[in-house]
Amino acid sequence: MKRTNQTSNYGFNFQNTYIKLDKRLFSSLNPVSVKKPSVALWNETLAKELGLEFPDGYKKDLAEIFSGNRLPEGSQPLAQAYAGHQFGHFTMLGDGRAILMGEHITPENKKFDIQFKGSGQTPYSRRGDGKATLYSMLREYLISEAMHHLGIPTSRSLAVVATGEEVIRETTHQGAVLTRVMTSHIRVGTFEYIRYLQPQLIEEFTRYVINRHFPDLAESENPALALFEKVMQLQIDLVVNWMRVGFIHGVMNTDNMSIPGETFDYGPCAFMNDYHSQKVFSSIDHYGRYAFGNQPSIAQWNLACFASTLLSQFDENEETATEMAKERLEEFEKQFSSKFVSMMCRKLGIDDPVSGDAELVEELLNLMQENKADYTNTFLGLENKGIPCLFDGSNIFEKEAFSGWLNKWENRVTQNGFTMEDAKKIMQKNNPAFIPRNHLVEEALEAASNKSDFNPFHKLHKILSDPYTRPREVSSYQLPPPGGDAGYQTFCGT
Repeated sequence: MKRTNQTSNYGFNFQNTYIKLDKRLFSSLNPVSVKKPSVALWNETLAKELGLEFPDGYKKDLAEIFSGNRLPEGSQPLAQAYAGHQFGHFTMLGDGRAILMGEHITPENKKFDIQFKGSGQTPYSRRGDGKATLYSMLREYLISEAMHHLGIPTSRSLAVVATGEEVIRETTHQGAVLTRVMTSHIRVGTFEYIRYLQPQLIEEFTRYVINRHFPDLAESENPALALFEKVMQLQIDLVVNWMRVGFIHGVMNTDNMSIPGETFDYGPCAFMNDYHSQKVFSSIDHYGRYAFGNQPSIAQWNLACFASTLLSQFDENEETATEMAKERLEEFEKQFSSKFVSMMCRKLGIDDPVSGDAELVEELLNLMQENKADYTNTFLGLENKGIPCLFDGSNIFEKEAFSGWLNKWENRVTQNGFTMEDAKKIMQKNNPAFIPRNHLVEEALEAASNKSDFNPFHKLHKILSDPYTRPREVSSYQLPPPGGDAGYQTFCGT
């Protein structure tokens, strides 16, 4: 299909800096044109935040632009090169099915990457077709927006456009292009690519990242070391937030670890129903490397990979630089543990953790695992002294062993004149009433992608856009699936 000219402005305000870097870091190319684009989803709220305006009646323009058939004015499309450790093994990668259209500046002077995912083959496709399925792009839209409303740093989804073409995976699917919005797509894997394949560029690139994302670090005594410490803090905060809501990323390869500290790549991810520290849903995670409870240690492992790319900038002496990296990495566990306990205490209505609270948290998690208690609903139950209808199968609140812990918790909460009502207010800010329940997500995606029925999708999306509001009555959207998560698997979509 012949590509048309660039569009009218519509509020696009690109200031592209990545394309000014060394040409070995990317490949300039346009998205592949598609046959019959049509808008499946359009995020009007996000569009307004970005300063984009498409008047009524411009749906055809939306389809043409966000399928890649027409280029946004000022865009300079490119596919980024990067590498990464996938399941612990170093691999050359790159944007194999995504193209960065450019860096958009909002009316509030905030910069965001605008990327098309599923936009065709690139030099990094590694024999892949560069396409995406409607099913998987709808999934990323739904989960990423749910994460945003849960208050967790994440990529956002602006649009999903059906391409009118077929995509072959295990079966035949409808094709689609997702428009993904992030602070940037720079990742640990970007640094790995440069360190191992273009080492002469590492100092220049490090300066670029600092100036773009953390300009206050530029005047540090050791900017590269300050960058590492900043990224470590962002990753600790991110994973603590994941664990607050029972989120399992599923594919924590270094190429999926964002330098600005945002969650992205929503292929094999899922949310826990019944709690287990070793819960895994990803079909390709055969040994549980990225299980729920392993996420902190994997984040630390990924950070060690990041540190290795910066050693030459930590200190000219390799031995000294290595020792500096080790010292920081050894702090990870202590810092993570402190933030994790503080987060779990807030889930329990405790705003001032003290010695002994870690044991209270651990005892609860052990009881939840032994009783296969629903992760989200257990905390909702604590707010209201148990809500039996929120639980599937065994209600942990009916267990004799749980009553002893419950007494300890109530005694702890009501110390120093604090009341259970005070605790409840803290809990309601930290415990969502609604998460993307896996079975509800699948039902919505099946209806939308296979039956063109978007009603279940829109209803679920509306619920997930207000996850902390308690319903007047127990909602079906709060209930775990009958039989739990037995046999449930997620896939990467490629």
